[in-house]
Amino acid sequence: MGLRSSTTTEMHFEGVVIPEDRLVGAPGQGLQIALSALDAGRLGIAAVAVGIAQAALDYAIEYARERQTFGRPVIEHQGVGFLLADMAARTEAARATYLVAARRKDNGRPYTRQASVAKLIATDTAMAVTTDAVQVLGGAGYVLDHPVERFMREAKITQIFEGTNQIQRLVISRQLADPTR
Repeated sequence: MGLRSSTTTEMHFEGVVIPEDRLVGAPGQGLQIALSALDAGRLGIAAVAVGIAQAALDYAIEYARERQTFGRPVIEHQGVGFLLADMAARTEAARATYLVAARRKDNGRPYTRQASVAKLIATDTAMAVTTDAVQVLGGAGYVLDHPVERFMREAKITQIFEGTNQIQRLVISRQLADPTR
């Protein structure tokens, strides 16, 4: 569906010996190290999701300004205008949420919960905004002639990798239950 420009692939290593001076961390810490990298990865996914939402919003606004129905641009019709307003509000809120988490990371403060919140909010926002962008364009939004259909496909994967959004809810709830985690 998406990630068509990504070179993501699966790799298999069997019988590989790593010299001790090349190890990251101590033996047995691999999972802990890998899991700690997820927080930063989640911030990256949140940023990507906000970018996708912003691109979809920008395109939908441009289209709605140009497309005419009943003698005026569709953006002037309340139903479309309100939909675009909601898309803009969601995108700005997702960006703000992501920036809060990123600032905590930059300041060396704990940010596990904030990274999960940012990933959850930003990726759900990207999915909602891209779906709404397709709606703004109507039938034209569903075909390959406009990029909003691709934005919608790309938004979906952001809800899945670096931990699904259900996993983000688990991380957040565990942090709420025990803030020392």
